[in-house]
Amino acid sequence: MTERHSERMPLTKAAEFLLDECRMVLPGIQALFGFQLIAVFSDGFTTKLDARGQQLHLFAIGLVAIAVVLIMAPAAYSRQTGVREITERFLRIATRLLLMSMLPLAIAICIEFYLIAGIIIGGSAALLAAALFAIFLIFWFALPRVRALERLLGSGDVS
Repeated sequence: MTERHSERMPLTKAAEFLLDECRMVLPGIQALFGFQLIAVFSDGFTTKLDARGQQLHLFAIGLVAIAVVLIMAPAAYSRQTGVREITERFLRIATRLLLMSMLPLAIAICIEFYLIAGIIIGGSAALLAAALFAIFLIFWFALPRVRALERLLGSGDVS
């Protein structure tokens, strides 16, 4: 079933929803970042991960840090450019920053999953991590574009 009715919301409401979405994602990213940092100081870090695994973990930490920067950027942008003003430009920029944060986050999660799966099951860890990445791509990037694809192809109802 397709959406037949939509409602255009005021800029202030759209900005509120967007910033709320950023606030919902941020605690999860922060928790992941904290666990990544703690892992380095645990006793098993150097024994369970070889140098390559440790470097992958560092790369994943960097990706999560990038995701944190991107997800927090809309608030910083809003505070510095238009404290009392919401513009369509702000909404476009903030939306892009939120969406841009999702790719490094998904990659980081998959790298960490690969490292953990490698410790637990060994050989098929890369295949499982790739499958997890495909799931992220489907639900975070492909699924939201289905509606746009339907409109592009001229499809009325998908039941």
